[in-house]
Amino acid sequence: MAASNSPVGFDSVRFRRVLGRFPTGVVVVTAIGSGGRPAGMAVGSFTSVSLVPPLLAFFPDKGSSSFPQIRASGSFCVNVLSADQEPVCRAFATKGADKFAGLGWRPAGSGSPILDGVVAWMDCDIETIDRAGDHFIVLGRVRDLQAGPAELPLLFFQGGYGHFSSLSLSAPAEPDLLEQLRLVDAARGEMERVSAALDVECLAAATVRDQVVIVASSGEPRAGQSTTRVGQRMPFVPPLGTLLVAWEPPAAVQAWLDRLDPKLPERDAGHYRQLLERVRRRGWSISLASAERIAFEAALTQLSVQSPTPEQEKAVRDTAGRVGWLGHEPDDLAAGQTYPVRNVSGPIFNSDGRCVLMLSLFVGRRCTGEEVEHLRDCVLQASAVVTAALSGRHPDERPTSRTTQALPDLPRS
Repeated sequence: MAASNSPVGFDSVRFRRVLGRFPTGVVVVTAIGSGGRPAGMAVGSFTSVSLVPPLLAFFPDKGSSSFPQIRASGSFCVNVLSADQEPVCRAFATKGADKFAGLGWRPAGSGSPILDGVVAWMDCDIETIDRAGDHFIVLGRVRDLQAGPAELPLLFFQGGYGHFSSLSLSAPAEPDLLEQLRLVDAARGEMERVSAALDVECLAAATVRDQVVIVASSGEPRAGQSTTRVGQRMPFVPPLGTLLVAWEPPAAVQAWLDRLDPKLPERDAGHYRQLLERVRRRGWSISLASAERIAFEAALTQLSVQSPTPEQEKAVRDTAGRVGWLGHEPDDLAAGQTYPVRNVSGPIFNSDGRCVLMLSLFVGRRCTGEEVEHLRDCVLQASAVVTAALSGRHPDERPTSRTTQALPDLPRS
């Protein structure tokens, strides 16, 4: 009888049950095996390892019949399965079958198969292979990788397959974001409610020094956006973040203008100040679509999350300068007209009367004046609820004379 490596009395069933409380992603590791035939295996134990150099790892069972072919190839591709690819996962978890039957794929740079429909893939060269109990630890150096469409990934949890339901997301807890993330905790419920009721994405943004950071989101990203921008940092320049600077003192407003261009002509600076005055007067913000605005948003999507490069920030400032003040904060919204609305935003204030968060509804469609008013009322209601939860007040409101304003109820989905 073979000796067991498990400690005396160790309960392997309990081990599986306890570890099953931790959800894992599901990937298919592929390679080109002997004779040029594709090989692959389903793997639940996969992780990133290092950024510099770019390393990742997976942990195949020593008894796997597919891993020897992957090992012999010297390279592999990790395919992150989408939530609707459970049948693909089951096919690659089956021994002896033609796992690629009926599946479309294309070769990565290493030749390893990239499966059709995956949400991401990583092409790797095998760096090291080590033994670890009844598994191997396979370390791979990434040679290329790509994210796919904005699909939800397939998950394995407590012995079954499922997918992630994204009510809301928040940015990573970086040291300079801890206070902003505390504020987001108070906003999360209202963000989920308004995004579900209106079927739009709702973002919360805050300032950190000379940047605007998207600290949370709720709802699905709008069409054409492949991933969420939660955690993204962008330069705090006009016309970005008008609500976050509208009630600030003149020195802060001047710093906002200088970040766009230290030599900004006074005529242009005057237009931006008028824009802020309009925002202060009515207490909310709206931006409309234009070719310049679309180019500005395209530059924003190119910003690296958390660490934008100087070149990326310059592209944002350049496109922001071309957007200018046009298309922002139109004076009057006529009931009989339609408007190409990009977003409608409301301010969240703290107890000092400072705008500490901005809630933005990303609309991305033409709306009538009445629809804009409804969006405005909904985002202002959500902002007011969060302001109250933070014991906040409007800057024009005395701390000792707070009143409660009746706001319309959000429609229920």
